[in-house]
Amino acid sequence: MYNAVNEAKEQVKEIIMGALGKLVAEGKIPAEPLPPFQVTVPADPSHGDFSANVALVSAKALKSNPRAIAAMITEAAELVGTDFDKIEVAGPGFLNFFVGQAWFSGVVNNAITLGGDYGKTDLGKGKRVLVEFVSANPTGPMHIGNARGGAIGDTLASLLTEAGYIADREFYINDAGNQVEKFGKSLSLRYMHICSEAGQRVVKECGDDMERFTKAIYGEDGNSAEFPMPEDVYLGQDIIEHAKNYFDMHGDSLVSVSEEERRKALTDYALPLNEARLETDLLKYRIKYDNWFKESSLHQSGAVKDVIEKLKAGGHTYEQDGALWLRATDFGGDKDFVLVRSNGFPTYIVPDIAYHYNKLITRGYDKAINVLGADHHGYVQRMRICLSAMGIDDSRLDVVIMQMVMLVRGGETVKLSKRSGKAITLTTLLDEVPIDAARFFFNLRDANTHLEFDLDLAVEESSKNPVFYVQYAHARICRVIEKMAEDGVKYEGGAVNYTEPAELALIRKIAEMPEMINEAAKAYDPSALTRYAFELAQAYHKFYDSCSVKDAENDVRLSRLALCEATRTALRNILALLKVEAPEKM
Repeated sequence: MYNAVNEAKEQVKEIIMGALGKLVAEGKIPAEPLPPFQVTVPADPSHGDFSANVALVSAKALKSNPRAIAAMITEAAELVGTDFDKIEVAGPGFLNFFVGQAWFSGVVNNAITLGGDYGKTDLGKGKRVLVEFVSANPTGPMHIGNARGGAIGDTLASLLTEAGYIADREFYINDAGNQVEKFGKSLSLRYMHICSEAGQRVVKECGDDMERFTKAIYGEDGNSAEFPMPEDVYLGQDIIEHAKNYFDMHGDSLVSVSEEERRKALTDYALPLNEARLETDLLKYRIKYDNWFKESSLHQSGAVKDVIEKLKAGGHTYEQDGALWLRATDFGGDKDFVLVRSNGFPTYIVPDIAYHYNKLITRGYDKAINVLGADHHGYVQRMRICLSAMGIDDSRLDVVIMQMVMLVRGGETVKLSKRSGKAITLTTLLDEVPIDAARFFFNLRDANTHLEFDLDLAVEESSKNPVFYVQYAHARICRVIEKMAEDGVKYEGGAVNYTEPAELALIRKIAEMPEMINEAAKAYDPSALTRYAFELAQAYHKFYDSCSVKDAENDVRLSRLALCEATRTALRNILALLKVEAPEKM
């Protein structure tokens, strides 16, 4: 694994420690233990490529002025055989290190040589992590929050893989519990409306025209006076379509059966269709899961009951008012909570405990990473408590909390209404916005910040659109390389040399990629990828404007052509992690 920034930082530490050892041996400083010091990359390259604060943090231990310490370290430092040309003392005692030409050349050549592997690191050491994301109820289409969660979760899994983890993607299908009961009730009501005398009149009038049928029977909001719907049901268009399609295939065969039988038949028909639609829509969004895990399997296997028995056996439960409670306060919770209701049915948390037990114990993942909505803060605390009660280290569960998305068009917020069934869904969004733009935009901000998604900007072909700006940089590079090849000029290895500020700035940005991957993986922050992609594109555009490739002298031309190839490699690899296309022409 190649990481020019990290390797240089390690060299700085070795140079400093070697100099300090020499100074101690010469009796110029006392042999005192020193506090840890930092090696950082200055924002301004004139302050060095790397900077160390060792003299400042060591002043007390060495009983000397920081600048005097820094001067002694500079004089004693040995730079031969390192990537560094010089050291300068700055400010109150910072040590600024400047890399030499070999370091810049090494970055370019390594990026070209490694190709698709450039940027990969071994941070994860092959640890197995399971990233669960979206996990939308299969009772309706995916909404905009799911669209953001999909882009974040999928890119996070790619990021972790790039950083040396074995990362699997999983969708948890909530095909049991209250939402499925609500789904069945909604289908049954719609079906009975269609089977009624008034419903049949509308069927005959409208035939297969679903839009006309829906308006004729339910009006604009899906809830007419003639066919009212209660509060605790789903009003989405998909429910009406399922009920109508079932009627078209089976007629009024369910009218005379019990309500329970009718709901089961309709649910058994519609739920698999919804699950298949979820998979199809997510594949269109370039998300392919390694596994689809059904909640119902936990009930069928007895895993839910096993959780309850394990918690009982551990002495972590008690009965009160006919319900089974977890002693959450024993594990730092604010209050105890119910596991099994007085009617004998477990609360939602119990199958979720079984699910996480399955992830971490049964399947043995080192980490379970969940991407959840902003309304799940309380849930996360409860789940950690439950894992601790089950004897599982709760630090093995990590959660990425995702804030809300606000869609904007024409400078105004796009109003959503799930109640009316007219919310903008993932599929309707992708009908309007290119997939590249959607995936890039949803990763523009840290997950835990609110996101304003500008629908107009997402389709605009200008430098104002960040994904267009980045893709245009890649296409521009491809065109430069293509034009040079047409003129018979290709970089096929050999020495390269760089002196222009725009060249050096671009190489520094390319060099950042592996370390950026590490830091982003540690923070579970895929938005770092879009920021880096934009900054790399920006650095290339500045290089393109100030450093001619075609008109340069031969050696300079070849060096700049190599730099174009290295930049193309880094850009292409970053866009691949985002699953955004890297076009060769625009």
